Amino acid sequence: MKKGLILFAALALSACSSTIDTTYYQLPSGAASMQVNSASQMQGQPTLWVQQVTVPDYLAGNGLVYQTSDVKYVIAANNLWASPLDQQLQQTLITNLSKALPGRLVSGSPLGAQHDTLNVTVTGFQGRYDGQAVISGEWTLEHQGRLTKRAFNLTLPQKEDGYDALVRTLALGWQQTAQQIANSAVEIN
Repeated sequence: MKKGLILFAALALSACSSTIDTTYYQLPSGAASMQVNSASQMQGQPTLWVQQVTVPDYLAGNGLVYQTSDVKYVIAANNLWASPLDQQLQQTLITNLSKALPGRLVSGSPLGAQHDTLNVTVTGFQGRYDGQAVISGEWTLEHQGRLTKRAFNLTLPQKEDGYDALVRTLALGWQQTAQQIANSAVEIN
């Protein structure tokens, strides 16, 4: 009987000591510096509709993804996205494009009859075993009935270890991707 109580107490104590905290992450967007346009300012202003940002199934879950070899990926169980990744990517893309294209109204919904339409497919958005963050995919921009399609593939070094640094590096890469899209959008017009 005593052995059973001691075993139970030991199991109870070990269960308490092995509790792992869950951490939630959100991509930083820097939205504080955005200017809000009034309805009168929007008339005649070119508009860009960010229709959707899609991610593959392995990125669509809650866990951050880490690539451990050339063929193996691990999805974190306790380091999770605070909201769905595709939504975070779309919102930060809208914010970053708004900053990069000050003469345009960038929105997550169609505004008016005339607008450019942007669709982005993200195929990579993870940390990698060699200390790099990978951001890859392709985007398609429809401008006046003409389609432009371009790929993006960034590999950025993490300055520090850990998930905080990974999320910051991924956000930086996503910002650079938005700038590439903005530069191409200006060329296309």
